[in-house]
Amino acid sequence: MSLSAPLRRSLLPRSYRSIVPRYPCLTRRCLSSSAAAAAEAPREPEGTKEVPMTVGDGGPGTSRPVKQRPGSDRLVFPGAVNSKFTNRLQFRKYDPERAIDTYRVMDTEGKIFDESHGLDFDKLKDQCLKMYRSMVSVSIMDQIMYDSQRQGRISFYIVNAGEEGIAVGSAAALTEEDAIYAQYREAGVLMYRGYKMDEFINQCFANKKDHGKGRNMPIHYTSKSLNFHPISSTLCTQLPHASGAGYALKMEGKQACAVTYFGEGAASEGDFHAALNIAATRGCPTIFICRNNGYAISTPTLDQYKGDGIASRGLGYGIDTIRVDGNDTWAVYKVTKEAREIAIAQQKPVLIEAMSYRVSHHSTSDDSFAYRARVEVEDWKRRDNPITRLRKFMELRSWWDQDRDSQLRSQTKSEILKTINVAEREKKPPISSLWEDIYDVPTNDQRRQMEELRDVLHRYPQEYDVAQYDGGEDGVVSKR
Repeated sequence: MSLSAPLRRSLLPRSYRSIVPRYPCLTRRCLSSSAAAAAEAPREPEGTKEVPMTVGDGGPGTSRPVKQRPGSDRLVFPGAVNSKFTNRLQFRKYDPERAIDTYRVMDTEGKIFDESHGLDFDKLKDQCLKMYRSMVSVSIMDQIMYDSQRQGRISFYIVNAGEEGIAVGSAAALTEEDAIYAQYREAGVLMYRGYKMDEFINQCFANKKDHGKGRNMPIHYTSKSLNFHPISSTLCTQLPHASGAGYALKMEGKQACAVTYFGEGAASEGDFHAALNIAATRGCPTIFICRNNGYAISTPTLDQYKGDGIASRGLGYGIDTIRVDGNDTWAVYKVTKEAREIAIAQQKPVLIEAMSYRVSHHSTSDDSFAYRARVEVEDWKRRDNPITRLRKFMELRSWWDQDRDSQLRSQTKSEILKTINVAEREKKPPISSLWEDIYDVPTNDQRRQMEELRDVLHRYPQEYDVAQYDGGEDGVVSKR
């Protein structure tokens, strides 16, 4: 016995009935009639020229039917929605002479040669001074902490030398509502946002004041108050997280974006492609900032990939993309500011490829002179430096001079050395922190493990130096 369509619909749950008109089914007539579905389907435009399907915004346009009509002058197919037909058999080739341009605002001497930049430098004076102080502070901290690792006082370190302009220039264009997913050369982002020197040092020494409770390697910073998510050692995992965070911000309707940083070596990981693809197809307001510094840990870019850098990959995923001189702090600032406006206003991702030579070793575990000439590094140090370039810019405007520079460097060095002296004497986090923050409250199994460990430490005191941990043997069992 056949039921009429109105009666069939009345038998459906109320919540389901509200969904049916939006998603008509043409094959299962028990849900909706084909006539009703045809009436609700969007009409195709007249004429032979197709209108490209709207894709990538995660909205109604994504479900627009793709229809190839007779006589069309182009291919209209889900995989290529606006490709004109041609009778020329020609493979498209990579042309190194037509590489993507690199945007600049000022030259290596700090002179502005692009008067169309739209920046009012007089109003940005205080911001410029803050940017410069942040870059200098990171640079001096790097030198001292690198030496500390060589002295055996910390286990590991990565410096930011040559790339300070990328981190600080981009940070200056963002707001604290923007979620940061960094890699490990973004100390400048934290410095500019207000991360204190003792927070940097406490993390590197893994003492009880470390926000991460000593669980991570040095330079793996985090700050909940500054919306800076924890750095992870695993390469490129922060990119999919940033895509998801951007999508969450979109769903919540917030006027903010997610921002993630990575090196060109990380772009060889599968997570890079997954992150860009999901961000493009779902219209995530996420900014991807690639630091192309010429080398992965021991591999030059020429051996990493064939093609026009990382920027060309953004275009391949349908993402608005730009390449910028990473040593030009103002260019990075301008580009990031524009990228943020695009990401939030248009609800879509943006890729920035910032070019800057890595003048340091990859980390304290690396000797870069094993795979590149020392003279090459020294030549780049003399040729261009983001800190020097910004200082010359300020000196041309009489905002800065040698006396102020010497005073800044002397005070910063003194502050860092004093902070290290204090941090080094702080106790490590209590041993019980090994079990905490896994569950809201430690489970019975975990408490049993704590008691077993305390018993071992009590029976073999000569084998374990528990005095360096906060609470010593009494700190093994959590008070929570």
